[in-house]
Parts: sequence; structure tokens; C-alpha cells
Amino acid sequence: MLDRVLVLSGLDPCGGAGIAADIESINQFGVTPLPIVTTLTAQNTQTVGAIQTVDAQLIQKQLEMLADDIQIKVVKIGLLSSVEQIQVIANWLNEQHWVVLDPIIKASTADELLTQTSIHTLKKVLLPKVNLLTPNAAELERLAPGLTEQEAVESLPCEWVLLTTTDISDKMIEHRLYHQGCLFERFSYHKLPGKYHGSGCTLSSAISALIASELDVGAAVKRGLDYTYQTLLSAKQIGKMQYHPNRTTPV
Repeated sequence: MLDRVLVLSGLDPCGGAGIAADIESINQFGVTPLPIVTTLTAQNTQTVGAIQTVDAQLIQKQLEMLADDIQIKVVKIGLLSSVEQIQVIANWLNEQHWVVLDPIIKASTADELLTQTSIHTLKKVLLPKVNLLTPNAAELERLAPGLTEQEAVESLPCEWVLLTTTDISDKMIEHRLYHQGCLFERFSYHKLPGKYHGSGCTLSSAISALIASELDVGAAVKRGLDYTYQTLLSAKQIGKMQYHPNRTTPV
């Protein structure tokens, strides 16, 4: 067991999403997070006020120093805010890494976080190195516009795609796990009232921790979804708008 996960994501100062959510979720499974901040933000539970991209060369140096000292197998990637970051990370990854990518294009407040140029670079150089992609319906549409769900998944070069559908669901949510373009398993949950900040980060980080604990993909996705759902059932409202998942929920 390699009980550690390298995490690359943005810093959300209200603690709902980003690197704080990743660290809390991964720790909850007894796995050690190795966090690298890609983006500094000014935001709260209502909106994103400003974004500052961390220098890509600093990220490269952090990657090199970690790898020189620690064996890294599982890598979880969240918000990347520049073409240079995407290129540096894609160049660093190799076939020994098991990569989970949560393709954060918009914040849950609907603020745009990724430019069209960055999306193009993400698809070209990073997606081919991703083992599991976890888009919601809107993100899948941005990655493969104008296609049906099946066509979009088939067009992406990732072995596994977990499509989360909370953003397009009404009373029931059906998340769908695809393997090599074919539907592998469905997972259904009742949709909860309210708006949540950081549920996607919680899910992708939980799955990453479970993969690092040597669960197979199907089992890791199921446990990650169940855990995330429980964090939403006991979510906390610390600000004026969105609820925070309660990631201290027992696993």
C-alpha cells in the first residue's frame, strides 16, 4: 500500500473546496496528502472575487523535490489555472502514476475558472495521462461540446470516466461510471436540497485515497460516492450561501 496522494489544487480561503477539501477528505481515509497549491483565490460561499496563478516553475520544483524523496503513485488534480501549469504537470507525469482529474472549469458559484485556451491544452496534453476523469454534466459538455453523453465519453482518452449528474438532476441523481467508453456501473442517490461548496473535490479526493489504499476502481468510486453523500447529509452552513460538506463524517 502506498498510503499517500499527491494533490494539486487551488486554495479556497473559506475552506469549502480546493486544497482544504482535498486534505480533509484524504486524511479521513487514513491516507497522507502531499499538497501543492496551484492557484490562490479570493472567494467566499457566494462568489469568486480574484484568482492568482502560482508560477509553473515553482510547481515543477515542488514536484521534483517531492519525487526525489517520496514514492508517489496516486495523483489527484483539481484546479489548474494556466497553460504553463498544465504543460509542466503533464510533462512530469509518467506511466507509474495513477491520475484522477477533477476538471474544474467553473466554480460552484458559476464563476469561470479556466480559459478556453487552457481547456484546449488540458484535452491535448493532460487527458491522455488521466486514468479517472470526474466531470459533471456541464464540464463534460465543455470538454466535448455538441456530442451526446456516450459520444463525449468515447471521445475522451481516459480509461475511466465518472460522470456526476447532480447539476442536471431533479429528484434522483444517477452517476455513471464508464470504462473505455462503455457504461460500467450506475449509482443512484436522492438529490438533497440546498447548494454545496466542494462536493466534487470531496468525491475525487476520497476516490484517490481509496485507490491509494489499493481498492479497485469500481469499489473506490462506490465508497467515495457514499462518503460524499454522507458529508452532504451532515453539511454545515458557515457563510451566507452554500453549505460545506462535513468531511469529518465517519468513513
